Amino acid sequence: MEAAMGLMRRIPPKLTETALSALLSLLPDHSSDLLSQVDQPLQVLCDVDCGKEFILCEYNRDADSYRSPWSNKYHPPLEDGLHPSADLRKLEIEANDIFAIYRDQYYEGGISSVYMWEDENEGFVGCFLIKKDGSKSGHGRRGNLQEGAWDAIHVIEVGPEEEGIAHYCLTSTVMLSMTTKDESSGTFNLSGSIRRQMSMDLSVAEGHLCNMGRMIEELEGKLRNSLDQVYFGKTKEMVCTLRPPSELLQMRLPDSRDV
Repeated sequence: MEAAMGLMRRIPPKLTETALSALLSLLPDHSSDLLSQVDQPLQVLCDVDCGKEFILCEYNRDADSYRSPWSNKYHPPLEDGLHPSADLRKLEIEANDIFAIYRDQYYEGGISSVYMWEDENEGFVGCFLIKKDGSKSGHGRRGNLQEGAWDAIHVIEVGPEEEGIAHYCLTSTVMLSMTTKDESSGTFNLSGSIRRQMSMDLSVAEGHLCNMGRMIEELEGKLRNSLDQVYFGKTKEMVCTLRPPSELLQMRLPDSRDV
């Protein structure tokens, strides 16, 4: 199992589904652990009752159906599917409205979904999802990429309140894949994933959504910076080392008349 998880951490997000399917056939006894621990690129389905798209993941899945955060119904229909309590459903609706504003401000488009459910420790868990398709045919506003996807998964566990304080544990994963195709540079692929965790004890005076929102905004900002430094920064460094720009090349290789 440890070797399988190590392998999945090194697989490009684009190939995660194929690699996970192969591991499930090789390790059927560990299928539940693999499905719960391996983050896969997010898929999208349309809620026909509301005419809105929502994101599919393991956190809104029951059997082979997925619950929509908009209508609270399962697609395909499922009679005995799990649903949050009335109070938690109210919080889920409010979270979806607020997170849609956050998504539009930071991502300029895309799809977001928020799911809530009770846990065993008298608290609850929230899952905040964002999927942005940045390709030419996607729903992004710029569409500069031939192919591109940004999948963000934020799972936050909220403990029971004690004297107006609650414990929050946030685990965030970002999966990035992009392909550019230009006559001057040719085809270029870049993909990877990164995961970070944060825990805090916060006052609930302003409400759970304020606390969860601040934590997600802070950790997602750190993830974006890490991706910029690790993936884009290192890629630029390697490309400039292997293929220095023409200006630098002229500076390093003087004309033969100067020798």
